[in-house]
Amino acid sequence: MKSIHFGVLFFTTFLLILASSGNCQVSGQPGIKQGSAVPVSFCINANEMDLYRMINEYRQTYNLAPIPLSKSLSYVAALHAKDLYFNHPDQGSCNFHSWSGKGIWTSFCYPRDESKKNSVWDKPHELTKYPSKAYEIVYWENNPLVKDTIMMVWKMEGYFSNFLLNTGKWQGKTWNAIGIAVYENYACAWFGEAADPEGDVFMCGSKPPKHTTDSLKPAIKPVVPLSKAPADSISAIYYIIVKTNLSADAANKLVNTMKTGEYPLARVLEKDGKLRVSAFESPDKAVVMTKLKEVKKVYKDAWLLKR
Repeated sequence: MKSIHFGVLFFTTFLLILASSGNCQVSGQPGIKQGSAVPVSFCINANEMDLYRMINEYRQTYNLAPIPLSKSLSYVAALHAKDLYFNHPDQGSCNFHSWSGKGIWTSFCYPRDESKKNSVWDKPHELTKYPSKAYEIVYWENNPLVKDTIMMVWKMEGYFSNFLLNTGKWQGKTWNAIGIAVYENYACAWFGEAADPEGDVFMCGSKPPKHTTDSLKPAIKPVVPLSKAPADSISAIYYIIVKTNLSADAANKLVNTMKTGEYPLARVLEKDGKLRVSAFESPDKAVVMTKLKEVKKVYKDAWLLKR
């Protein structure tokens, strides 16, 4: 039986909010030294890159600028996802943000070990040249993860969505770096306000970028706050409509059935007084057109709606 574990009520993922620091030596932690450069061979896979793009597409629908992909934070995320999978440091009073003692890092039981002088959010500083704290969200379920399910959960649950959209406790913050990793049953994302001094992340299977002076500069400009973002940065969203003119009850029942199957992004749309059921959505028309071909195998009359 598939089991998905969620945060406060149904999630076993825990998110705590702490103040960030931009010092080269973490404030209040004289014993923690700056880490080393990320290995040149480090790369992210296509699934992780797709998840990164989906996060920025989600932000774009709210007129938010993309978060630069961080090599350092992606490396930390990859180490942590594998540590969680192989070593299970989340035992007893230690939650998903904990680290085992079986790696190149110092062990940390979160929140038991948390204090004014010790913070799990200093892991990027300990493991890489990232100059500040960063904050993590973790998702787990008892089956290997797929990006659509991860994104669906992160959009639906407020604790995750607040990170993605800089809302709630994170309102007013500007993310200038994000790291993504997906390994087996775990997905980790790290968010930081400081720009990453490392070079670009390359996708596994492609040629690693050359390391030059310019490559140490942030690949993407810092995020523009929402109040300063240009109004025309909002892109159209394309929806794949499978049913129209349904009653509210029938539409909701269909959506619930679709979500438990191949369409985790299914939802009810209202337009011109009519209810429509959308199977998939994205601001990328090419992606939607590809998905439309698949959907038509099940819903022959499926069509595209642009809003």
